[in-house]
Amino acid sequence: MPQRDGYIPGVPCWVDVSQPDPEAALAFYGGLFGWEFEDVMPPDSAGRYFIARGEAASSSIFDTSGELRSGDVAAIRSIPEAAPSTALWTTYFWVDSADAAVAKVRAAGGRVVSEPSDFLNVCRTAVCADPEGAAFSVWEAREHKGARLINDPGAVVFNNLNTRGADRARLFYGSVFGWRTAGIGGRAEGWTLPGYGDWLEREHHPGLRRQMAAAGAPEGFEDVVGSIVPIADGTAPHWSVTFATADADATAATATELGGTVIVPPFDAPWSTETYTIRIAVIADPQGATFTASQFVPKQRG
Repeated sequence: MPQRDGYIPGVPCWVDVSQPDPEAALAFYGGLFGWEFEDVMPPDSAGRYFIARGEAASSSIFDTSGELRSGDVAAIRSIPEAAPSTALWTTYFWVDSADAAVAKVRAAGGRVVSEPSDFLNVCRTAVCADPEGAAFSVWEAREHKGARLINDPGAVVFNNLNTRGADRARLFYGSVFGWRTAGIGGRAEGWTLPGYGDWLEREHHPGLRRQMAAAGAPEGFEDVVGSIVPIADGTAPHWSVTFATADADATAATATELGGTVIVPPFDAPWSTETYTIRIAVIADPQGATFTASQFVPKQRG
C-alpha cells in the first residue's frame, strides 16, 4: 500500500522493541531487514530511541507492483526505568486522545500500566493492559504520524492478540476501540474496524476492494486491523508483531547467522487460500524479543 501519513482511531500505527542493550540490536535488525537508524533522544538522555527506516519494493498480498518506497517502520528503545529487563515488542494504537483512551480502558475492565505522558515532540502515549493482561500502548500523534511504510517486506504486516479469552477480549476491545471480529481466511479470525476500508480506499489506496477480491481475500478484509491467535495454558497473553518478508526461509536463515533463534521453522500457514500461501516463521532476536516473519506466495492460476 502507499506510504502512510497518519491513521484513524483504533488502528495499529507503530511498534517498537525494548532491549536491555539497544545499540546491540541495531546490527541484528539492520542486517535482517536492511533498516537504517536515527537516535532521536537528546545526547544527555539516559535512554535511547532509535527510529528505524526501511526501503522496499512493494510485494504485499494486495499490491505486487514492485514500486520502491521508504519510510519509518519501527523503533528500538532502551527499557524504561523500573520496567522488567525483558526484550519485547510493543504495539501502539492510534487515538485522538491518550487521556480519553485510558479512561475507556479503565471503564472496560482493563488496567493502565503507565499514565499518559508526552514523549519529546513525537506523541503522547500510555501503556495499558486488557483484562487478561495483554499489554499494548496508545499513540496520540504530535509530530510523528506512526509508521510510514507497512505491508511491504521489512515492515509490519500484522499485529496479533495472543489470547485464551476471545469472548472477553471482544467485549473489551469493542468498548475501547470499536472493534468487531470476522474470519480472515482459512480458520483464522481477526479484528475489524467498521469504516477502516472506506478510509483506506478514499485516502490511500483507490481500488483496494477490487484488488483484494482479485487476490481471493475474504469479504470485509479491508476492515481488518489485527488477528486473534488462540494460546494454550502456560503462555502469557500478549500482543505480537508480524513483519512481511520476501522470503521466509531466507529470513530465518539470516536471523540465525546474526545471532537470533528460529523458534518455529518456516511453514505454510493453515489460513492460506486457494489463490495464495502465507509462509511464516517465528524468530527471537539475540536478546529474546520474538516476532513473526511472513511471506506472501501467490499461486499460479489455471
